[in-house]
Amino acid sequence: MIIGLTGGIATGKSTVSQILRNQGIPVVDADIISREVVMPGKEAYAKIVASFGADILCEDKTINRARLGEIIFNDSVQRNVLNDIVHPAVRKEMRLQAESYLKSGESRVVMDIPLLFESKLTHMVDRTWLVYAKPEIQLERLMLRDDFTEQQALSRIQSQMPIDEKKILADIVIENNGSLTELESKILELLYDTRNRP
Repeated sequence: MIIGLTGGIATGKSTVSQILRNQGIPVVDADIISREVVMPGKEAYAKIVASFGADILCEDKTINRARLGEIIFNDSVQRNVLNDIVHPAVRKEMRLQAESYLKSGESRVVMDIPLLFESKLTHMVDRTWLVYAKPEIQLERLMLRDDFTEQQALSRIQSQMPIDEKKILADIVIENNGSLTELESKILELLYDTRNRP
């Protein structure tokens, strides 16, 4: 069984990922893979350099993310060019890693995908788990975590699909409005609930 894990900014998705890893469940992380597929020697790297030129490279030939970011930030055409290279490479690698875990005998694999619903990737998973925090708690956590003003935090939150919309789409909603201990016990309960077993 492949579980798609998602959330919103500052809802605690990374914490849930870590709890699952601690329980011995393999987690395939979209963010980590998106950095790996653009490393020198990878197919996506060659396509990015061919599309954007050698000016976007650091001295060590890795991609200068800040420089590339400047190019795509204000140019939706260039951003789409980059996304059309990176996204399929990430999805392919995630699928390969998940299949490899299942073939090696794992009964469950978690795909940690921040934009699971926005990118319409639910077809890649069997069940969707959403880490949910009330919007006011999300705001408070983000201000505390990143030392943001209320306005800065709100603009980050509002740039994402509203967490309450994601709640409607998810198979399982993991409420994370309390302590870490409460969150851990919810995850353990979920893992041992027979409906979440393959």
